[in-house]
Amino acid sequence: MGEKREILERIADALERLAPAPPPPADIAVHEAFVWRSQPPGLDPVSKVNRVDLSLLRGIDLTRDQLIENTRRFANGLPANNALLWGARGMGKSSLVKAAHKAVNAEAGGILKVIEIHREDIASLPALMGQLRKETKFRFIVFCDDLSFDAQDTSYKSLKAALDGGLEGRPQNVIFYATSNRRHLLPRDMIENERSTAINPSEAVQEKVSLSDRFGLWLGFHNCSQDEFFAMIEGYARHYHLKISAEDLRAAAVEWSVTRGSRSGRVAWQLIQDIAGRLGHTLDT
Repeated sequence: MGEKREILERIADALERLAPAPPPPADIAVHEAFVWRSQPPGLDPVSKVNRVDLSLLRGIDLTRDQLIENTRRFANGLPANNALLWGARGMGKSSLVKAAHKAVNAEAGGILKVIEIHREDIASLPALMGQLRKETKFRFIVFCDDLSFDAQDTSYKSLKAALDGGLEGRPQNVIFYATSNRRHLLPRDMIENERSTAINPSEAVQEKVSLSDRFGLWLGFHNCSQDEFFAMIEGYARHYHLKISAEDLRAAAVEWSVTRGSRSGRVAWQLIQDIAGRLGHTLDT
């Protein structure tokens, strides 16, 4: 029996030596952006953030100004709200969050960090909040892109508790921004199912939709008009110095939007990539 135990201990020691060492903790002061890793818990620095310049985001002037002002207050240590950017696909919700962070962080002297948390890691949000609470020299935007929940998912309860629940509440140096195609983060059929099957339908529905109430700032994004679509494309073309006439650019925009069956910031960017490729022009800034 003792011999078997010794063999097992030697195997365990060997496996432990083979296991990769946990990555060193990220230096918060050095980097401006991170991705939260739930297992093992930690922050992975992002060397280059994928974002566009704030000036290139068209057709969302009011929501842009509201988010910038909210972010600026937060960076300055003033009260600010968690923000939910919801609505039409491809209209620049996540692009606005990243562009707003860049603009305000430049004003704030680099103390404002952005941390992306993936939708599937929302259950670990309390652990992230606990870690950031200790980093009192910096302020953090915790950002979740395309946030939504389905009928079997209960991790939304972790999000509710982390945003403003529990004894400690949300750390003063943390704010939460999320984007979603759904205003209440839950599918309509899920809410209707709660209403039709629950013993107390009103209470069941309220428990589900109250998640969005944790966001004090709701910013709606809607499909753009044809003029706004043209403005987006013309803005990109000027920014990247594409050598194409205004007439040809508009004709390409009309054909592209008809082919795609929609007009949005994402569709405009895809057209610009197509035009730049045909012209042999890079899109480096």
